[in-house]
Amino acid sequence: MSIDYRINIPISADQFIDLLTRSTLGERRPIHDRECIEGMVANSNLTISAWESNRLVGIARSMTDFHYACYLSDLAVCQSLQRSGIGKQLQIITQSQLGPQCKLILIAAPAANTYYQHVGFTNNPRCWVLDRDSCIRS
Repeated sequence: MSIDYRINIPISADQFIDLLTRSTLGERRPIHDRECIEGMVANSNLTISAWESNRLVGIARSMTDFHYACYLSDLAVCQSLQRSGIGKQLQIITQSQLGPQCKLILIAAPAANTYYQHVGFTNNPRCWVLDRDSCIRS
């Protein structure tokens, strides 16, 4: 298996949807909302992708200021290649693109929650989420 890692190359919505579907992340992403998926891909400012030949097999999609915080929004590897080191390498390359003080931050999918401690992340229970149809209260 030869995997090619690429930094910030264009990825189509179709390629991203296909990968999400082949990973467990498709269950928690709006794969049937093409406009949303297109926006997700277009507005990421750090994307590390893993390719086997011409097929997208992994992605680390982030939003970052490169100096203080990097939010790793999506880490997906197709199920047939999970546990082969692709996800770890995607995180290593992501981190290599960041400044020396920049933290890598993510919200773990339930099935992957124990994985992140294994690779060196520390758990932070202070994450909060406001759904789009919720209002900020006064």
